[in-house]
Amino acid sequence: MGAATITMNEAEAWRPAVNPWIIAVAVTLATFMEVLDTSIANVALPHIAGSLSAGQDESTWVLTSYLVSNAIVLPLSGWLSSIVGRKRFYMGCVALFTVSSFLCGFAPNLPMLIIFRILQGAGGGGLQPSEQAILADTFPPAKRGMAFAVYGVAVVMAPAIGPTLGGWITDNFSWRWIFFVNIPVGILSLMLTSRLIQDPPYLKRRKLSETKIDYIGLGLVGLGLGTLQVILDKGQREDWFESNFIVVLTVISAAALIFVVFWEWRHKDPIIDLHLFRNRTFATSNFLMFMLGFALLGSTLLLPLFMQTQLGYTAERSGLALMPGGFTIMVAMPVVGFLLSRYSPRWLMLFGLSMLSISLFHMTTFDLSIDFHTVAMARAYQALGLAFLFVPINTAAYSSLPRDKNNAASGLMNLARNIGGSVGISFVTTGLARRAQFHQVRLTENLSAANPQFQKMLQGMSGTFQGGGSGPAAALQRAYALAQANLLRQATMLAYIDNFWVLGVVIGCLIPCVFLIKKSKPGGGIAVH
Repeated sequence: MGAATITMNEAEAWRPAVNPWIIAVAVTLATFMEVLDTSIANVALPHIAGSLSAGQDESTWVLTSYLVSNAIVLPLSGWLSSIVGRKRFYMGCVALFTVSSFLCGFAPNLPMLIIFRILQGAGGGGLQPSEQAILADTFPPAKRGMAFAVYGVAVVMAPAIGPTLGGWITDNFSWRWIFFVNIPVGILSLMLTSRLIQDPPYLKRRKLSETKIDYIGLGLVGLGLGTLQVILDKGQREDWFESNFIVVLTVISAAALIFVVFWEWRHKDPIIDLHLFRNRTFATSNFLMFMLGFALLGSTLLLPLFMQTQLGYTAERSGLALMPGGFTIMVAMPVVGFLLSRYSPRWLMLFGLSMLSISLFHMTTFDLSIDFHTVAMARAYQALGLAFLFVPINTAAYSSLPRDKNNAASGLMNLARNIGGSVGISFVTTGLARRAQFHQVRLTENLSAANPQFQKMLQGMSGTFQGGGSGPAAALQRAYALAQANLLRQATMLAYIDNFWVLGVVIGCLIPCVFLIKKSKPGGGIAVH
């Protein structure tokens, strides 16, 4: 009892030797770089495929390989930190990410690039959980909201600017520079980490010689999460369960993940501490973080795609339309951190979910003639909702856990957000394709010879083309082609509206989940009753 009291007193009394805000900025550098890399390569895929003489489908493994290794390492980060020490683990991840970025930039062929991307994803997978755990330990509960706000700006903004930055770098330099830009940031992060960060005294390292490694759990986690990430990334391209490849991977992933739950729950020294989910607040926070990733990355994919394919925007102009959302997050995150010192996270989450749902329903009013300002403001409204979710969810998750569980908790929280993002991207890409086909069939029913309005439209367009010098047969053919192009555009527009509507409904249905989180005092502590 006395030893336990001393340990708790040490945990509460320990403070870092330098200003905690300097530490927050230092560790956020590497995390911003890593989150940016999950999306920056997307727009460069055609250039990568052409440069390395690879097919378009083959080149997508550049993205998939990164996501797979990243997903595997995320939940293992807490366990690995306990063996090598959190500072050493974090610096090792930064070093691996930086070196592998250098190797990616010089990759001579596609197989080598995929191997280097696997290494890069493994290094990146440990950065976010380690940073979150560092912030949770560095700041007292009353100031964690502001600390997570700094972290949140990096995590939420990076996916938004990634495609635009990647397109600009690829157009003006070379696709290899999307990897080279990581090198100076990584070196700076290593220098700052080695000088500023230290492990707290209550974070005891376990000797590897005395640790029984759970090889079965390790293998099951890698197999289950790895195959799940491939399924989510390749599902729509392979037509989901019409593909034997996807069916086999689904069976493997489901079996591995179900078995790993039973195995890790009963294991004396698990690599993933699933017992944390006994805590209702932590379990609910994980679910909300999953859905936050779902909505964030799902909508971040939809909006630029909508602007470029439907409105004819360039990648740069669509990026500018997303920029007000980035500024909104930068301004709102610190405000949310301040409000957390005065209000319970539950009330901020209620506002965030309501705002996010309303903003998605607002996007269902989009049409093919909307202007730049309308899109930009819609994104700003959405960003405001996201800002009021990310920080309170993280604050609530850590508030009810002992500090020695921060490492394990951070891995699970980041895994929830990343898998949620992958599910969100798969959901909207599949929904977009299927609903566009549905609306195309429905609209085609009206394009018949028996429809006088359609015939009148064809005659008008045909007359216009004949006036431009086309013969009667060629003019009619061009009129039919134009009508079909307009039909496809309208069908796709309706598919975007359907996706925004579904996302809005899903987020709105999450509002009751907020009340599953235990009441807490302002400043992050759980209220005692």
